[in-house]
Amino acid sequence: MRSLALALFAFHFSLFTSYAQTPNARQAREIFDKTWNLVFGPQGSTLHYKVNLIGLYKAEGTIWMKGKMSRYESENSKAWNDGVTCYVVKKKEVQIYDANDERKDKYASKFKFVADNYNYSIADDKDGLLLTLKLKSSKLKGVNELRVLIDRHTFAPKRVRVKVSLLHATVHISQFRSGGISDDMFVFPKEKYQHLKVEDKRK
Repeated sequence: MRSLALALFAFHFSLFTSYAQTPNARQAREIFDKTWNLVFGPQGSTLHYKVNLIGLYKAEGTIWMKGKMSRYESENSKAWNDGVTCYVVKKKEVQIYDANDERKDKYASKFKFVADNYNYSIADDKDGLLLTLKLKSSKLKGVNELRVLIDRHTFAPKRVRVKVSLLHATVHISQFRSGGISDDMFVFPKEKYQHLKVEDKRK
């Protein structure tokens, strides 16, 4: 559920960028890069999440990510995305999508992110380090503001608060691990769900 994890971290990113000039902003961007690489680096990662979208939508589950591949399990649905095809299991049905089809997650398009479009700052927090990212201009599209709480020693993410227009989402992260993610994790076990109805939504 890469789009949720954040709903959450489903963001476009580049390491080759110039940093802001103030020492605080420069440090914030450098630490953000480290956290991003822990989550989305080639080694892959996994985490448990609890999402609260302004009290209207709540979800909890586990997500695995590696390159263009992702997998998630929650109470009401499961998904395997091998980078080419995404299989979503819910309501006694298997839905098949192209891997990059935003229809597989209705919140995906709301959480677009381009790292260079933000001003960065960092502050101490009783629970770690708090990174704040604010959109440089109202003319830019995407997430308006991000507040990322990270572990001050490992730089692992602990909480993400996202603001998109009037939407506010909080993601609490636990059981984070970077690395040790096998490609086999993202292969859909067709034999396990062959008794379910299949709806192919690929274009």
